[in-house]
Amino acid sequence: MGPLLVSNRSAENAVISEARSRLVLLSTHPIQYHGHWFRALAERPEIDLTVIYCHPSTPANQARAGFGVEFDWDIPLLDGYRYTFLGTRNENSRGSGAPSAQGMEPLLAREKPDVVMINGWHYRAAWQAIFACWRMRIPVMVRGDSQLISPRGALKRRLKYPVYRSFIPRFDACLAVGARSREYYLHYGARPERVFHVPHAVQDDLFPRGGEAQARRVALRQQWKLDYRGTVFLFAGKFIEKKRPMDFLRAMEIVTKLEPKIAGVMVGDGPLRAACEQFVNERQLPVHFAGFLNQSQMADAYVGSDCLVLPSDGRETWGLVVNEAMSCARPAVVSDAVGCTPDLILDGITGAIFPLGDVDALSRILIALGRSPERLQAMGERGQERLPRYSRDVALRGTIEAVEAVMANRRTK
Repeated sequence: MGPLLVSNRSAENAVISEARSRLVLLSTHPIQYHGHWFRALAERPEIDLTVIYCHPSTPANQARAGFGVEFDWDIPLLDGYRYTFLGTRNENSRGSGAPSAQGMEPLLAREKPDVVMINGWHYRAAWQAIFACWRMRIPVMVRGDSQLISPRGALKRRLKYPVYRSFIPRFDACLAVGARSREYYLHYGARPERVFHVPHAVQDDLFPRGGEAQARRVALRQQWKLDYRGTVFLFAGKFIEKKRPMDFLRAMEIVTKLEPKIAGVMVGDGPLRAACEQFVNERQLPVHFAGFLNQSQMADAYVGSDCLVLPSDGRETWGLVVNEAMSCARPAVVSDAVGCTPDLILDGITGAIFPLGDVDALSRILIALGRSPERLQAMGERGQERLPRYSRDVALRGTIEAVEAVMANRRTK
């Protein structure tokens, strides 16, 4: 394990006060949606934060994770908070067997945390940390976005239930990103008073609003060779099975036959991109492939379009592209399996919901919305108004409430 690193913090803020709660947070790797939350936590006087990553975000790892291209994120992921990287084995991020941390217990003994937060638990290093905390009598909080409707076989569900009921009630706090993750925790025995709302949130200042955004709209449509006066629906994400990009294209095939002023743009890359491009070329659909856009460029995807479409299955346990779209005052059409649906999508108000895999239902929604640009605009504005309930500040507040509750409970024992 390398030395702990401090980024962009003054010497005054680096001094640990006895009154502060020492919070150690474990995560697999630096994630583009977490840096702003960690920086805000590090700035709070109640919290002394150290983030432990199992491994760095490397270009090769990003490509293997489904992005389809090698890249580095173009926003700072490690600035403004204290962090370290653990030595790990088997950095393939798929499956509960990876990554596996080395030296977890000695690190915790050295850090002397008051509370440890585990960001997700479907990797071996998380369980190494959880078991180490239980042996060392360190309170453990977990944050996850699992939902009960994720696809699983009946046998797996029956086997899973008693196992999960045995450990989820042992956690000192469960941080739920939304309604479905709260339901998940309660289903497996978490006490309601130990479940805290810590939503997924995006860094709003990456997404321009008002005149700044609209000034780019025509230029982007010209770049994409799409009619700037028409309605453009957006698919944004990895071209992988769970995102169901072909559902978007099959719906667009139906829609564009009836409404020639409707078009599509697909942002992202991945193993299914070639099949999607072949489908579009064979049918001569007005769909542009913008390729992978880095995080600071994602605003262009929303500014240049009118509405996001997210047809994913239940493995899409949240869908942060919906937060991003709403930050740019764009509504979202999502399948009923997408995790953020009950939180962010008020059907007909901030977006629309269709049954997973029902391409005909999706196409009917897109036709109706494409014929009513005023309605799309109003839905986008209402979505933007709803988004503050799922902001970094709310996530920050929920995290601190959870830490304070855990510390208070610890003092009474």
